[in-house]
Amino acid sequence: MERRDARRPLRWIGSSRKDLLALPDDARSEIGFALHLAQIGTQHAHAKPLKGFGGSGVLEVIQDHDGDTFRAVYTVRFADVVYVLHVFQKKSTRGIATSKHDFALIRARLRRAEEDHDQIQRDRT
Repeated sequence: MERRDARRPLRWIGSSRKDLLALPDDARSEIGFALHLAQIGTQHAHAKPLKGFGGSGVLEVIQDHDGDTFRAVYTVRFADVVYVLHVFQKKSTRGIATSKHDFALIRARLRRAEEDHDQIQRDRT
């Protein structure tokens, strides 16, 4: 009997993969684990919906390491794939809010993910 892998593939938008690989080992490992959990349909304890994106389809995982804060934003809006939209170090000195620049980048990359997913669906038919 053939065993199917129930993990949804990750698709990296923009520089998100390169940015993840540039993180300190501990932060990279924890964010990688959070992405793995998203692939198998569960959610990391530190993952939460990113405000401003209309529900729980766009999530953010926050990892603190040596006094720095690292974030990864991904979407689980699609049943067959997890898109990693943005990975970055939070540098804002004004509280925990995500910067306008980062929000604009996430929105643009989410549109690219939607276009990519639409193209994949068209190619399957």
